[in-house]
Amino acid sequence: MMGPAHSLSGAAAWLGAGAAAAALDHPMPWPVLLAGALICSGAALAPDLDHRSATISRAFGPLSRALCGVIDKISESVYNATRSGGERRRSGGHRTLTHTWPWALFLGVGFSAAAVFGGRWAVLVILFIHMVLAVEGLLWRAARVSSDVLVWLLGATSAWSLAGVLDQPGNGSDWLFSGPGQEYLWLGLPIVLGALVHNIGDAITISGCPILWPVPIKGKRWYPLGTPKFMRFRAGAWVETRVLMPLFMVLGGAGCLVALGVLG
Repeated sequence: MMGPAHSLSGAAAWLGAGAAAAALDHPMPWPVLLAGALICSGAALAPDLDHRSATISRAFGPLSRALCGVIDKISESVYNATRSGGERRRSGGHRTLTHTWPWALFLGVGFSAAAVFGGRWAVLVILFIHMVLAVEGLLWRAARVSSDVLVWLLGATSAWSLAGVLDQPGNGSDWLFSGPGQEYLWLGLPIVLGALVHNIGDAITISGCPILWPVPIKGKRWYPLGTPKFMRFRAGAWVETRVLMPLFMVLGGAGCLVALGVLG
């Protein structure tokens, strides 16, 4: 799928998680619901860091483009080193390592650890990165015609404001993990969820997605999971823009209302 659809699916997924948390009698404070939806929306772009023309590869200028090149080479090397005998050698890493569950888990654990051990500035950096990505994904038309500096300023002010709200007692810095020093440990959850939702979205397109690597399926370690082929579509097709994106909006809105206790 394309960036806007990935971002919408990420936001909808976290709002759905908020509804589930409310049903399990562990509701999210509204700042956690809002911040998590934006983080998940941004994280849903992250697996495409192995693609030079992807939204995330352009989001932070030369820094993200350079990182994209590194990730692409790492992904290519891991694929070629672990492919089975029936899988051909590749000269690019797109839709390999970064489109798997181990990578999603790695990102979530890494960002959670950074939030816990890095203190407030680490939290601000994590929020900033994902706020910029959320702006690029959700407001992609406006972001495309704006300067990068304006997008970064919006991301920075959003991160600062959200951190200030979350830090207030009862607003969710210690949601789910309330032990001493565990503030913001939950930040990794929307990051994992966003990456997994991205992979599921790619799995319903023509190429499929090797989400379950390194588990061998039909003799292949990089087996591209997906829906039956007659149900798949090309990225950017009308199914994505006219069916899936409106559906994500409706599901996200319903999840938000349930999470906030307005419905259910």
